[in-house]
Amino acid sequence: MTVALITHPACLEHDTGMWHPECPDRLRHVLRALETQEFVSLLRELAPQASFEQLNRVHPKAHIDHILSIRPQPGEMHEIDGDTVMSAGSAEAALRSAGGAVMGVDAVMEGWARQAFSATRPPGHHAERAKAMGFCFFANAAIAARHAQAQWGLKRVAIVDFDVHHGNGSKDIFEADENVFYCSSHQFPCYPGTGDAYETGRGNIVNAPIAPGSASDAFRAAWADTILPALDAFAPELIIVSAGFDAHKADPLAQLRVETADFAWLTGELLRVARCHCGGRMVSLLEGGYDLNALAVSAAAHVRVMMNE
Repeated sequence: MTVALITHPACLEHDTGMWHPECPDRLRHVLRALETQEFVSLLRELAPQASFEQLNRVHPKAHIDHILSIRPQPGEMHEIDGDTVMSAGSAEAALRSAGGAVMGVDAVMEGWARQAFSATRPPGHHAERAKAMGFCFFANAAIAARHAQAQWGLKRVAIVDFDVHHGNGSKDIFEADENVFYCSSHQFPCYPGTGDAYETGRGNIVNAPIAPGSASDAFRAAWADTILPALDAFAPELIIVSAGFDAHKADPLAQLRVETADFAWLTGELLRVARCHCGGRMVSLLEGGYDLNALAVSAAAHVRVMMNE
C-alpha cells in the first residue's frame, strides 16, 4: 500500500482576493512540490463533494444552507467576517475540501492506502458548529471524524493539530465527546484566543500552548512531553491530522520559529503512534501555512515521511 494524495482543481477557484493570505497559490505550491519524480508513487485522487449527510453530522442544516446559498457573481466577494470571504467558486471548494477529508478516511479504512494527505482548501479547523470563521467554512477534520464513527463504527478517533493557530472549531465540536480526542500545539496568545492548557473538555482535550518567539525545542517538547503521551494513552483507532505549517519560522502570520525538520520529526512520531494502535491509519488534512515556499517544502517533508514509513 502507498499514500493517497487527494485534491481537486475546484479548490483553486476559491478566490479570496489579491492580498488575502489564504490564496490559491498556497495549494499550487504544495501540489507543485508533490509533482516531482520522488512523489510519483502517490495515489492521486480527485476529492468528491461532501454530502449533506456528511456535513450535517457536524453542522446544523441552517449553517450548511447559509454557506451553500452564498454564490457571488464572478469577480464579486461576500464577506462572512473580516478574514473569511466567499467568491463564486467558494461553495464548491468548501464541499470538495470536506469531501477530500471523508475520502481520506475511506481510503485508509478500505485499505487501498496506508495514509492519505488531502491537499485542499479552504481549511477547516476554525469552523465551529454553526459559525464560519478564520478562513474556514466547514470543519473538515471534524466531518472526517464523524464519518469514521458513523460509516466505520470507530469508537476512538484522534484529531491531532499542529497548526500555529488553535483549532477552536474542533475543540468546540468535540469538547463534550469522550470518544474523540483533540490535541493541539499552537502559539498562545494568538488568534483565535482559545487553547489555554486549562481547556480540557472531559479529559479528551489536550492543549500545549507555546509562547511567541519559541523555536524547535519548545515545539518538540510540547509534543514529546505533553501531547504524544496523552495520544498514546488514548489508543486511537484512527488519527486525523490538522496539518498546518504556519508555525514555520518563515511564516508571516505568527511568531514561532519551527523548522521544516520539526514537521518531519513530528510526522514520524505520529506514525509511530498510528502503527502501535491503528495499523498505521492516518489521514492528514492541509490547514494553514502562508509563506509559499516554506509551506511547499514543509508539506513535501510531511508527505515524504509518510511515504518512507
